[in-house]
Amino acid sequence: MLKNRLLEQFRSFYLRNFPDDMEKQIEYFSIFGGLGWEIDTSKDITILIKELVLNDYAKLRKKIEDLTLADKGCLRLLRALAIGDRKIFSAFNRAGLNNANGGSALNFLQEKGLIQIEFSREEPARSLNPSGKLKREVARHRISHKVLFTHPFIRFWFYFIAPHAKEIEQQKYENFLKDFETRRNSYTSLVFEELSEVLLNYNLRDAQILSSGSYWDANVEIDILTITQNEKVYAAECKWTNHKVNKSEWHKLLDKCKKLDIEPTQAVLFSKRGFSKELEENQGKRLALYSCDDFSSLVKNTKRDELIENLFK
Repeated sequence: MLKNRLLEQFRSFYLRNFPDDMEKQIEYFSIFGGLGWEIDTSKDITILIKELVLNDYAKLRKKIEDLTLADKGCLRLLRALAIGDRKIFSAFNRAGLNNANGGSALNFLQEKGLIQIEFSREEPARSLNPSGKLKREVARHRISHKVLFTHPFIRFWFYFIAPHAKEIEQQKYENFLKDFETRRNSYTSLVFEELSEVLLNYNLRDAQILSSGSYWDANVEIDILTITQNEKVYAAECKWTNHKVNKSEWHKLLDKCKKLDIEPTQAVLFSKRGFSKELEENQGKRLALYSCDDFSSLVKNTKRDELIENLFK
């Protein structure tokens, strides 16, 4: 399973590099995760990117081209998946691919272990009247699965490096660095969301989980929706921002659940920078709050034999 692989990579990254705190562990992992490298986490992230990625761009590009056999369709699709909404059909459009060559590229990237499909949990729309017709916009809506990258670094490459490739080849890094500073939180938020699901399910490990992952349909998106065998429902939102999460985010999550006709057993919020005092006062059976420090439970008792190999061996 992808989430098990992500946890293995997360634990391996911690064991190799021992960052000072979990916020740094998560952010640095979102960039260098899955590589199996030892890095100096005492250095600023932009310095590490310059030293390990930009200054070694040609070599790394060759390694990534080797993974994809330098197939242009695959490279375009990876870039579209990295910077878009991860939905397969919209990625095909963004990459200029049709269902045939797009599907071929998608299958190849799956076989190479670079991506994995995240299947939609949306139910097909049906008319309440057996002989009735759906509204045109509902009938035309097409359920689309999404894609997750299996190695954070590969997503980082196609999210930030590939769009600035020509300038980086010329050792002109200014636009890349501006782009990185502007969008680094937005980029890290997906990895944070994936790790948050791992942590939530780790804390529910005594329950049998029937279904877990993000939920999306034409009207609603919930970062994490986990259902256990005893019919308990956990709905979660994840916020990788530089400010504390307040009570309004809890209300927004409950509103989303209401639209889906779901009454969660517990609402769950994950935050990079913690929570407002008002929100903390409501923590209990109905609401669980997790900050970066809580992710330390995922790396406890990590052993040397859990180190992953270098991706570009």
